[in-house]
Parts: sequence; C-alpha cells; structure tokens
Amino acid sequence: MTGYIIKKGLYGLLVMYGVVTLIFLIFNALPGDPARMMLGQRSDPQALAAINKELGLDKPMWKQYLLYINDLSPISVHATSNTVMSTYFDPQKYNGNLLFNINTQQGIALKWPYLRRSYTSKREVSEIISVALPQTALLALVSMLFATVVGVIIGGYIASRKGTWIDNFFLVFTVFGMAGPSFFMAVIVAWLFGFVWGPYTGLNMTGSLYTIDDFGEGSTMQLKNIILPAFTLGIRPLSVVVQLARSSFLDVLSQDFIRTARAKGLSNRAVLINHALRNAMNPVVTAVSGWFAGLLAGAVFIEYIFGWKGLGKEIVDALENYDFPVVMGGVLVISLAFVIINILVDIIYGVLDPRVSLK
Repeated sequence: MTGYIIKKGLYGLLVMYGVVTLIFLIFNALPGDPARMMLGQRSDPQALAAINKELGLDKPMWKQYLLYINDLSPISVHATSNTVMSTYFDPQKYNGNLLFNINTQQGIALKWPYLRRSYTSKREVSEIISVALPQTALLALVSMLFATVVGVIIGGYIASRKGTWIDNFFLVFTVFGMAGPSFFMAVIVAWLFGFVWGPYTGLNMTGSLYTIDDFGEGSTMQLKNIILPAFTLGIRPLSVVVQLARSSFLDVLSQDFIRTARAKGLSNRAVLINHALRNAMNPVVTAVSGWFAGLLAGAVFIEYIFGWKGLGKEIVDALENYDFPVVMGGVLVISLAFVIINILVDIIYGVLDPRVSLK
C-alpha cells in the first residue's frame, strides 16, 4: 500500500508539473505589458525598466520559466543579495526562511509556493485566493450535497416505477441536464427565479454570501444567495447521480434478498430505504467523489453570472483586466484541488479493496 500511495503521489506531481508548464506557456504568449499595468499609462521608462527587472521580464523566456518554477517550488534557490531583484529572497515576500548558503551570492530557501502579485490591485495572489476559495468550496459542497441527496431520492423512486411515464420523464430531464451549458443554464435560472418569479421566491438574481450595507459600515450574511448558484451548479451532477442511482437500484432490486423482503410483506418504501439503499450507494459515492473537484472548475461561469464572490469570479474579472498572475494562481489552485481529491479517492479505493493497489 505504501508503494501504491507513493506511485499516486508521483503521478500527481507529474500532472501538476504539466499544468504549471502549460499555464506558463499560454499566459506568457498573450498580449499585455505587466509593468505598464502596475504603474499606469503615465509611467516613465525608468520605472517600467525597474518593474520589468523586479519581475524578471527582462530575461529570456526560458529563464522566466525557471524563475516561475522556482517561485512555486517549496524548496528553491534565491539570491542573498538584493542586487538581483527578481531572485532576491525576502522572507516577508516569500513567507519562508533561508536554510543555508550555497555560495556568497545564493542560498537554499524553504517557503510556501509564491504565486506573485496582482498587476492591478498589487495584492498578493495567495491573499486573493485565500479570501475567495472558501466561498467557492462552500458553493461546490452545497451543490454536491443537493445533487447527491435529491439524486438518490429521485433515482430510487423512478427505479421502483420502471417503465412508467414518470421514469421516462426524469430520464429525459437527466439528458437535458447533462447536455445544457452551465453559462446558459445560469442565465435562465437567474432570470426565471430571480427576476420573473423573484417576488414569489424572494431570491435575487445576483448576490454573494456577504452583503455590504448601504452605508458601507458592515456586512451581513445572506444564505439565500447561495440557493440559485448551488442549484445551477448542481444540475449536471444531479443528472449523473439520478441515472447512476436508478441503474444501481434496479440492479439491487433484482436480487434474491429483495424478493424475500417483499415476500415478507414489507412496503415498497421500507424495501428501498432499509434494504436497497445501502447496497446501491457504491457507484453514487464514486461519482460524487469525482465530481466535487470538477465543480470547483465549473463554478467559474456560475459565480460570474450570479455575482458570487468566489475564486471563479476572481478568475473571470482578472481575465477581463489581463491580470494574469491571478488567473494563473486560480487555475493552479483548482488543478491542485482536482489532483489531490482524485489521489485521495484512489487511496480510499486501495484501502477498501486491496486488489486495487496491485494495478
């Protein structure tokens, strides 16, 4: 099992290295002048040159790539003299410590991955992400809980009524749910439930978890604002869970122990809840574990439409302003979450079924 965990960990590192490389190549090929964005249009050539030197943008592309990898690596090489601005180790900037010197000019540091600074707000990207990520995680969690609970209930219900009109109706619904683009579904849900039926639902078209009052002196929590984005984000996994739960329930309901339970005079509800539910949950749990990480990425457009101040909205706003460090940092964090969750799921499979660790 130890070797299995190490193999999965190394696989995750290789995936993240590929993601980091791809992100660097994509965003460094896009137009934009970071120095001018940080200083404004009235900046002088000397200031622009100083910013480019500080960011390492005056170096060839391959050196910029190595600097980017160095910033992200927890163990990195840095200059001990501030004459080399792009690699000088500042403990406050990098949130770490210099371990030892290699020579008179360079040393090895242990630090947190450095995601650099926003071009527009000058804030640390890690600070921006630390504020926005919890709201995205909350949105994904609520969406997944909604999809799981409602999906299992519907899947079990229509499995007990196989071939009826209600079974066919929900099968058609799941097809549309999986095929509908998230951006389009978000617009329809926001317009329908937040505007047309807003006076009856009491829901807003846009809004985040915390709302600042009219005087700007404080904020209040608005839990109702999570309903529409969570519902929209959960439509696709809900469709998947319904179909998986239906198929799993149908398989379990055909077993001998179910027929025995029915022969004892148990009601259809008792058979589903007390006997079929536990045995039908395995494929659902598998789907849920895989979908949660995907919801973090899928939240990008949902948050933008509903004005939910999470990581997705930060990424879209940064793209509009060509604020590439924020975009790169956000994509890296979502990718890392996806890789970690998938590795944990694989490890759990290995614990539950030792045969998996042999693959």
